[in-house]
Amino acid sequence: MGEAKRRKETLGEKYGQDERILSWVPITKRQSELFVAWTTRGAWIGIVGMVVAWVTIRFIGPAFGWWQIVG
Repeated sequence: MGEAKRRKETLGEKYGQDERILSWVPITKRQSELFVAWTTRGAWIGIVGMVVAWVTIRFIGPAFGWWQIVG
């Protein structure tokens, strides 16, 4: 518990608050981690969507006679 007290004395009012990426940017490290997590999830959703669309256009549509692949 002594280390926590020393840290609290050193940091003062900033104790317990999230640390910013840069002092002049109002974004905390936690917010940046959430942003990376959401954009990574969004990228994977986009990749899966593209694969599903490609399989539908290339295989499912022609198999059901919805359209024909040219070339």
